[in-house]
Amino acid sequence: MAHWTQIDSSPIPGGGTLKLLQRGDSEFSITLGHNELMNSRLRGSEEALATLTAARLGQRARPRFLIGGLGMGFTLRAALAALPADAEITVAELIPAVIAWARGPLAPIFAGCLDDPRVTIREADVTGLIRAGRSTYDAILLDVDNGPDGLMVAANDRLYDFAGLAAARAALRKGGVLAIWSAGPDRSFTQRLRMSGFDVEERKVRANASGGGARHVIWLASAEAARPEPRRHTGEQPGRAAGSRKTRR
Repeated sequence: MAHWTQIDSSPIPGGGTLKLLQRGDSEFSITLGHNELMNSRLRGSEEALATLTAARLGQRARPRFLIGGLGMGFTLRAALAALPADAEITVAELIPAVIAWARGPLAPIFAGCLDDPRVTIREADVTGLIRAGRSTYDAILLDVDNGPDGLMVAANDRLYDFAGLAAARAALRKGGVLAIWSAGPDRSFTQRLRMSGFDVEERKVRANASGGGARHVIWLASAEAARPEPRRHTGEQPGRAAGSRKTRR
C-alpha cells in the first residue's frame, strides 16, 4: 500500500498544526497531531449535513445558507446539488490554508464548486457572522472542529454554549434550521439545544457514503420551538461537553 506524503501544513489559532497528506493519486487526509480530521474517501456524514437540512426546509424562495467550515467541500457540494439556482451560500473558513488547499491540491475534489455563482467564501470565524445576523439565514450548518466536544480550537466552544445557541437562533429566519455535525452523541448538548428554544431531531449517519465507517451525529434544530426555559445555575460549563475527546473518524 502506498505511504502518506505530506503536501503542506499550517499552524492554527491557539496552537497545533494542520497537515495535508496525500496517498496514491487521489486520496487526501487532513490531520491535527495524531488525529485524522477528514479523509477524501469518507464524505457520507458531511453530505448528509446538507441534504438532511435541505429536506427539512423544503421549498423556499432564495434560501440563504451559512456553512461553518469548508473542510474538503463535501457539505458545500451537497448543498449546491440540493438547492435551487437562486440560493445563496456563504462558507466561513477560519484557516486560510484550507481555502488555499481547496483551490490547489484539493481542486479535483471541489470540482469547481467554489466558482459557483451561488457561493461566497469568507475567510472568517463563523461565530462573528452568526452574531452579526438577525433573521438572516434559512439554515446554519456547523461542521466546525469535532462538534460540541471541541478538539482543535478552544474558542470554537463559543458556538455551542448557551450564548452561541441564542445567537444562532436569532440569526435564523422563521422556521430556519440549525444543523450541527458531531463525531459522536452528546446528551447534554441535546438538552442544551432544547433549553435554548429549539425543536431537536438527532440523526445518526455513517461516515462513508456507501453506508460504512464510523457513526456520526447530526442535530437538526428548528427555531420553531417555544420560548427557552429559564437556565438553572448548576455550575456546569456548557461550552464543553463532559467525557473524553473523540477523533473525527
